[in-house]
Formats: sequence, structure tokens, C-alpha cells
Amino acid sequence: MTQIKAVESNFCESLTPVGRILEDPEYNVWGCSPIYDEEGRVHVFFARWLNKYDHLGWVAACEVGHAVANSPEGPYEVLDVALKGSGGDNWDSWSIHNPSVYKVQDKYIMLYMGSDGSKIGATLDEIGEMTQEEYKPYFHKLVESKRVGMAIADNLNGPWQRVGSEPMIKTGELGKWDSFCTSNPAFVISPEGKYRIYYKAWDYDSATKFNGNRKYGFAESDNLTGPYVKYENNPVIEYSYIEEKIQCEDASIWYENGMYKSVMRDMGVFNHEYGLYVESKDGIKWSDPQIAYKDAPTYFDEGLPGLDREGRFERPQLLKKDGIPEYLYVAYRGGKYRTSSGAVLKINRK
Repeated sequence: MTQIKAVESNFCESLTPVGRILEDPEYNVWGCSPIYDEEGRVHVFFARWLNKYDHLGWVAACEVGHAVANSPEGPYEVLDVALKGSGGDNWDSWSIHNPSVYKVQDKYIMLYMGSDGSKIGATLDEIGEMTQEEYKPYFHKLVESKRVGMAIADNLNGPWQRVGSEPMIKTGELGKWDSFCTSNPAFVISPEGKYRIYYKAWDYDSATKFNGNRKYGFAESDNLTGPYVKYENNPVIEYSYIEEKIQCEDASIWYENGMYKSVMRDMGVFNHEYGLYVESKDGIKWSDPQIAYKDAPTYFDEGLPGLDREGRFERPQLLKKDGIPEYLYVAYRGGKYRTSSGAVLKINRK
């Protein structure tokens, strides 16, 4: 098996903890996408779903909340719901999850993952009453429905309008690397002025064997709202060459000092608790990963309450000023309500 040496990146060495944010007694809170407004306030667009759906409710009952603070440290005031399921039998009828917000010229875009539960044979109310075991087959059907969408607004307070009535990134045909679902998008503008959406996906073959091997590819457009054309040699970030089940997810990608850079969640390269940091000159051929961040107890002195997926950060997102990352926002299980919330770490540049 190929071995990659575990080296701490400069990004990892720069991190110091700030604290948890957006802890809520009624909701699980997950991926937090931060962005500065014109007055220097911090807006955070975050995934949330009612606790009655338990932690796996993210793919059934999630909506995008909108909060604001005067500084990254908070406190944050929750203002409204920025985007929720479109209803009916639309492709994103149920869950709107893992938002990622960007300013592009005089517009703001929100990329997100949507799911459709209109054909799974159960209602949201029924799912809210199910045990985890009863919910499992419906959960897998919802995961299979995941697709990438885009909404657009003139300002951060909305309203957010969906771009078109179809997913921005659809699945590939059977046999393709992205045939099962598309999810967890990230956006960057290339040096040539092309708009790129990187997205996570996996195929039916690996989904059948072991719940999927998550990889990243991208699609590109000359127009912000598409259509986006998939790169012909996708995927561009993947680790199955190390071992069949080793993978990654939750990529944030930006362009700085002539390089594409990314932080992601590790799923077996080093372990399942660290983050991965990679760089690329062209956004296609990427470096071997270094450690982007360590396990959560390295930064936060909290007891582990015995929850699934605890002790690690997921959904790393970046608060940038003039394109340079200043803070790392993550999703983190636990907290005073024993559910999940956001958390913030400061990036201390040398």
C-alpha cells in the first residue's frame, strides 16, 4: 500500500482555537460558510435541522440559516432562513445542506447540496418519528438523490433565487465516477477568468461495495450561472490509489499567490480525524496531502460525550479578506446541547 508521510502544513501550524458558535437547543448546526459584508460584519450561512430528526436528519430536513456578528468571534445573531427545500417533486424538494457563499463581482452566490424525498415512500413527519434503524433505508435513498445547486442574490440579506429548475451539477451516466450523486460544492475563479465548481461524487460500484469512495472533480463555465461543463479527465482529487476505501470530502478551494489551495476532511489518508491540505498550479494535478488541522481535542478541551462522529472537525470553510484566509470555520459534534454546532479557529499568518 502506498504510504504518504504525515507532515504538518504551514496552515496547520498557524491555527489557534477561538470557540464554538451557533449552539442551539433546538437544532443540529453543521457546515458554516462565513463571508464579510461591505461594513466588515461577518455573515454566516449554516446548515441546521431540528433535533427530532437526529444527526442523520441532515439529508432529510436541513435548511440554511443566516446569522451575523460584528467579528468572527461572535456573538452571532440568527436573522432568518436564507434557503430551504423547494417542495413538491423538485430535485431539491427536501433538504438544503452544506452551503458555501461567495461574492462574484456585484452578486453573491450560494452553492449547496439538495435532496429530493418526494419519491421515497415516507413523509418528513413520518421520518421524524422513526428509529435510526427504521430510517436507514430512507436515508440511503435520500443520499442517492443528492445534487449540487446554486442560488444568487444581490446582497447577503437576500432574497436568494435559485438558478434554474435543474441541478447545476448533475450525476454522470452509469459507469462514470460521479454516477451515484453530486455534493459538497466549492467555487473558485481560475486565473483565466473561468468559473469553476469543484464537487464531491462517487459511483454506483463503490456505493454498492462500501457506501462509496468520495472523490473530487470540477465543472467550468464562462458564465457565472452556467451551464457548467465537466472536466473530461475527472476526478482530479482522489486517494483510492492508496487503498480502495481511502477518500476525502468537504473541500474548500481558493486561489492564492499563483496556486490553487484546498483544505478537506481526511477519510483515511492519515486517519479520519485530521484535515488534508493540498496545492496545485492548475487545479488539476494536486500535491500529496499534508495535515491541514488535527483532531478536535488538540484545540478544544472538551470531554467526548459518546456521540457518533465526535472528536473531529468536518466541513472546513474559510473566512477570507481580499482573498486571503483569516479564519477557519468547521462543524463540530458535541457542545453544551450534545448535538452539533459550528466552531472557529484563527489562522495566524507569519
